[in-house]
Amino acid sequence: MHIAIAGNIGAGKTTLTTLLSQHFNMEPHYESVDENPYLEDFYHEMERWSFHLQVYFLNSRFRQILEIKKEQKDIIQDRTIYEDRFIFAANLHSMGLMSERDFTNYSSLFDLMELIVTPPDLLIYLKASIPTLVRNIHSRGREYEKSINIDYLSNLNDRYNNWIESYKKGKLLVIDVDNLDFVKKPEDLGTIIEKVNAEIHGLF
Repeated sequence: MHIAIAGNIGAGKTTLTTLLSQHFNMEPHYESVDENPYLEDFYHEMERWSFHLQVYFLNSRFRQILEIKKEQKDIIQDRTIYEDRFIFAANLHSMGLMSERDFTNYSSLFDLMELIVTPPDLLIYLKASIPTLVRNIHSRGREYEKSINIDYLSNLNDRYNNWIESYKKGKLLVIDVDNLDFVKKPEDLGTIIEKVNAEIHGLF
């Protein structure tokens, strides 16, 4: 079983990955953020570091996928390889922060990787408004995230919603997290678990 959690920066993916992995006794695979050597530079000079950052994430995610296929365990994954390509890289390109040459090179690399990528059995999308994202980003206090532009977050949100509307690679569960607190309220986490259980049982 392979479950993946998708969502914008600050939507709560990592936290929910941890909570669901504990409940369902699944192995969590997290996004490589703290070890990313480009992230802080990127938020200060997006145009200069966009290609480097996206290639790092793409490489990291692809390695995760190869490990998942090799281990054949029940996995829950924090963010998917599809988001790297169709949300973040595409957004940087459209904003003029990634050149046409770099985006073409990046897309070609993704297309090659996708030939051996198996989509998750269940994709969970955490849908959140900009105020929710901003509140969560500020509460976790990462210094390099303080420079994130609201327009940048908004553009990402629009791309996420468009991507999810056309997602056809497997089962999809959309969870609106604006009015949920699955960290402090056990009943909210319970609601999510019930919905995930319903989707998982539908896989068999």
